[in-house]
Amino acid sequence: MIQHTVRQAGVVAAFLLAGTSAAWAQVGPGTQWTKDGYGYLRVEKDEIVQLDARKTGQPTTILSKQQLTPQGATEPLKVRRFSLSDDGKLVLLNTNTKKVWRYDTRGDYWVYNRNSKQLSQLGKGRPESSLMFAKFSPDGSKVAYVSEHNLYVENLADHAITQLTQDGTDRLINGTFDWVYEEELDCRDGFRWAPNGQSLAYWQLDATKTRNYLMLNTTEQLYPYTVPVEYPVVGQDPSRARIGVVAVAGGATKWMDIPGDAVQHYLPRMEWAGPSELIVQQLNRRQNESNIILANTTTGAAKPIYSETDKAWVDAKDGAVGWNWIDHEKSFVWASEKDGWRHLYAIDRTGKEKLLTPGNYDVISVETISEPTGTIYFMASPANATQTYLYKVALKGGKAERVTPAAQAGSNSYDISPNGKIALHTYSSAASLPVADVVSLPAHQRLSGGETPPTPAGFKVPKTEFFQVKTADGVTLDGWMVKPTNFDPKKKYPIVFYVYGEPASQTVTDRFGTGLNRLYQGNMADDGYIYASLENRGAPAPRGREFRKAIYHNIGSLNIRDQALGAQEVLKNSYVDTSRVAVWGWSGGGSSTLSLLMQYPKIYKTGISIAAVDNQLNYDNIYQERYMGLLPEDKHYFVDNSPLAHAKDLRGNLLLIHGTGDDNVHYNNAEQMINELIKNNKTFQLMSYPNRSHSISEGEGTGRHLGSTYTKFLKENCPPGGR
Repeated sequence: MIQHTVRQAGVVAAFLLAGTSAAWAQVGPGTQWTKDGYGYLRVEKDEIVQLDARKTGQPTTILSKQQLTPQGATEPLKVRRFSLSDDGKLVLLNTNTKKVWRYDTRGDYWVYNRNSKQLSQLGKGRPESSLMFAKFSPDGSKVAYVSEHNLYVENLADHAITQLTQDGTDRLINGTFDWVYEEELDCRDGFRWAPNGQSLAYWQLDATKTRNYLMLNTTEQLYPYTVPVEYPVVGQDPSRARIGVVAVAGGATKWMDIPGDAVQHYLPRMEWAGPSELIVQQLNRRQNESNIILANTTTGAAKPIYSETDKAWVDAKDGAVGWNWIDHEKSFVWASEKDGWRHLYAIDRTGKEKLLTPGNYDVISVETISEPTGTIYFMASPANATQTYLYKVALKGGKAERVTPAAQAGSNSYDISPNGKIALHTYSSAASLPVADVVSLPAHQRLSGGETPPTPAGFKVPKTEFFQVKTADGVTLDGWMVKPTNFDPKKKYPIVFYVYGEPASQTVTDRFGTGLNRLYQGNMADDGYIYASLENRGAPAPRGREFRKAIYHNIGSLNIRDQALGAQEVLKNSYVDTSRVAVWGWSGGGSSTLSLLMQYPKIYKTGISIAAVDNQLNYDNIYQERYMGLLPEDKHYFVDNSPLAHAKDLRGNLLLIHGTGDDNVHYNNAEQMINELIKNNKTFQLMSYPNRSHSISEGEGTGRHLGSTYTKFLKENCPPGGR
């Protein structure tokens, strides 16, 4: 499920991107480090340049504008992402990209040969911008890619193209994924080169039985037309998924004989585990059982080696590309919540496990594993769930040590070099602008960078205060609050709560951007609003398994109660005007807004709900079934906990906002809510955005209009200022 953080348009994004060059592995190859691990490459001013991470200096040009200009063209290629062959002699360039749902994963690919100084386009004869996930073979002699749901291999010596699969359609999908695998399992790149370069392993998804959701476009042509999106809702079967291996010379695919019904299981992760073996993670339909399977690519025989169950759900492996092998691929590092905390384990090929990170804390994510230094670097924050820090532990396991200095309290991120000795580091807090530098590891000494960027004219960093409240249920919740600029404790001010509330995102984080509201036109603090947020149980905060998974079967119930009881504690402050209490959220936060307004009308008087799931039976099967169960036995959880079930109890001021072209949370959610409100004679306001997607960002003037609508409704129904 897509989440929206509270950010002031443009400003925050610019800061957060400053000094970073890594991309998500599923969207691109990430930072291109030099062989020694001390330099990295990036696109700069239409050229590819190399920088020494250890010092500030002029970059070295690797590919100039002239070299990036195709023969007969007058402009260089606009390189979106790139990668190098293992020997560094070839550069694979991705350009002219187009979106596939969320990310621009379709495009054109070119190869530049640094020896012959030749620039060549790949996939000639294929449709424009149709190539996906192009990757060099291990020896750099070939490139494999997906085009129109089929796999191809191109020989770089003569550019001969071999089509490896013939049956790909928009419903029989080879080498990439359907909508719901992309959205909820982060699966996009759907094939892997064998270590010897002689074959490819790939996913095939059969979505032929998945029904279309038909979005209606009524504005772009004289007659309306439908836009179909394959979309399996709660209770509908997922696509059949299987994994096969095909030789790069062509021929029949050898399918892996993975146990279990191929429709009633998911295969979210797969990598090579040696020259003739694959390692696969399989989740059952309920997603509460995970199996790690080794499959022989010659015979197809598959053998489960490690299983895990949970009363709620088991997550797919972090990182959709790559596997954390150690000890010459005899073992791998795996995350599990089996002891109540998210810890790392070493698991060998027989399934024998060893706990590496004992203690009452959560591992947030693995950053890198450095076998030469015998170290695992990972993110954690044992004492404060709103923050993130780098820790290290020995590969053999033991007590973890914090690497991030105590002075850098807030949120830290790292892009660690393959040699494990340096990292591109970004630090920020709710009170400070992001600072990018390069640090040595494990000493965390600054090698370059570290300059604080100037604050843009007219921009104010909010004075965000973090706090905790204990609810009547005895649950401690984290929160933040921004008070009015000229705060007078003797006055009473309106309060606006920002909410998300579901397992896909945190709202209470100590990082730059927290406390800002990108939709509000003006400055909330200057206008006299208190702005606040609370983190309910079920949020993915590093507070242990029980905190996160208490929400199982309870989206729309437990999270809503936590929010409301937490708000009751905040409202006990004498400076809060309990007659002026508003709440707003987007996506899952839009759903929470509706539930809070309808279930707790004595607390919340005004709500702005954007792109909400009004009926949980409408949402996709992978996400909603993971947290709420399966039909028919668990249907009552979906029905009873949906905002739709509580529409009759609306008493406050409601603004519903939704894009009619939302392929994620479909517009029928809004229309079902509209019907229910009409049936119960509940007045409300509605703002529909024609053909806009879940982000409501398309079209001239959309962002400005959305902000104007939001601000006007809030000011009219929850007036600002102290009284």
